[in-house]
Amino acid sequence: MIPGIAPKPAAPPVASVPQPRHMFVFGAGFVGRYVSEHLLAQGWQVSGTCTSPAKKRELEMLGVKASVFDATESNSSLQSIHSLQQATHLLISIPPIPGIGDPLLNLNEDLRRILSDGNLEWLCYLSSTSVYGDCGGALVDEDHMVNPKSESAKLRYEAEKGWLNLVNHLNLSAFIFRLGGIYGPGRSALDTLAKSNSLSRRQKLRESKQYTARIHVADIYQAVLASMSTRCPRKIFNVVDDDPAPRAEVFAFARSLIEMRYPDLIAKAPDVNSAESGIQERIVPAEKRVSNARLKKELGVKLLHPTYRSGLQSIIDSWPTEFQLPGRSR
Repeated sequence: MIPGIAPKPAAPPVASVPQPRHMFVFGAGFVGRYVSEHLLAQGWQVSGTCTSPAKKRELEMLGVKASVFDATESNSSLQSIHSLQQATHLLISIPPIPGIGDPLLNLNEDLRRILSDGNLEWLCYLSSTSVYGDCGGALVDEDHMVNPKSESAKLRYEAEKGWLNLVNHLNLSAFIFRLGGIYGPGRSALDTLAKSNSLSRRQKLRESKQYTARIHVADIYQAVLASMSTRCPRKIFNVVDDDPAPRAEVFAFARSLIEMRYPDLIAKAPDVNSAESGIQERIVPAEKRVSNARLKKELGVKLLHPTYRSGLQSIIDSWPTEFQLPGRSR
């Protein structure tokens, strides 16, 4: 070393830049799109599937690498969806189809090959609390015996088993989320009333129920995030809020919110207590209160909207004061 000259400090090691995590969403509908938008805002790469070129363009405008994909087509193959092979996380939000079941599980060999050879760390299948069937109003948790009654509930349960069996020998975290009725901005009792929609026959069938599990889409996203931080070979979680209130009560509260803020908006609200002649006798019993204790204890989720009152209030607060209100023309 030359006297009086300080030695040149060693160059710091070059830190490797972590690659952004990559979520793939099978079925980027209401929940899938919400999750996609929020993960994109957090710097994730997001890819997914949809059912039409128009929806593909919408997703691409958000930053999602989207593919139009119909798993029911006879020549369907996952090999052409290259972004699936780069995904680190996989969210499945495609419901079973009557007469077919889970259309993705019918592509079993494709799925096994891609999931085994790829970079997947985490998988979550979005199911439904309907798999519990009728429990006579009892409080049910994830260890309660399932007893699906309707055809759709039976298909949901078969899909749950299919996905858990598929990942049985894979080294990844796998979750089943049994969701309550999903609501959020653009899809709520408020929106139904504001659009002056009549209740569908299916909605009317649920009006006599004493209990109805539900969950705000923002809290589904919370559960997704929390599960990503939990190493878990296979686990089932009920994703519901704290208040299984009947739908008629929810619609009554929604109407009161609208009448306070927009008194001229609703000329005649849908009659949420009405039902077609004879419908009561054809209702499939499904009374139960669904526990979210495991969601809170094991995933540490603190619900943003523990009741429908908080959830609906947040939705109407997001409506513009100078409206175009949802679904209304000037």
